Amino acid sequence: MSDSYAHALGARLRAIRVQQGLSLHAVEQKSEGQWKAVVIGSYERGDRAVTVAKLADLADFYGVPIAELLPEHRAGRRGIPTPKLMIDLQKLADLPPDKAGPLARYAAAIQSQRGDYNGKVLTIRTEDLRSLAVIYDMTPTELAGQLVSWGVLPEGTEID
Repeated sequence: MSDSYAHALGARLRAIRVQQGLSLHAVEQKSEGQWKAVVIGSYERGDRAVTVAKLADLADFYGVPIAELLPEHRAGRRGIPTPKLMIDLQKLADLPPDKAGPLARYAAAIQSQRGDYNGKVLTIRTEDLRSLAVIYDMTPTELAGQLVSWGVLPEGTEID
């Protein structure tokens, strides 16, 4: 994850926490120790990478959609449609777990939430790719390029 993205993500995390009137210590108390103040603080400073799973858990804890925690989500608020990305699930299944593990788990979670088990393709939002980029420690553009090279995204897929 780039330093600028990590800092922007941290700023969003801090803004949500502050909007809810919580100090770092209050987060630890309210979560009964699930979220340590030092860990939340390191996420907010951009000193520590946060996984998509942890980000989703944190969104649940704060009671906000995960997109609210991501720095680039605001464009969607203005009514600009977010591009959809088509993940080829069959090609994804052919990749070694060390490459595709995080994406495969994420895709499985989305399929479970949607009850969508066609097994061929899965449509995700650009914001989902931004979340996945955090796990892969890449920019969304770099991750999209990697997924295209693996054959999971169609040739010509571009991320702004």
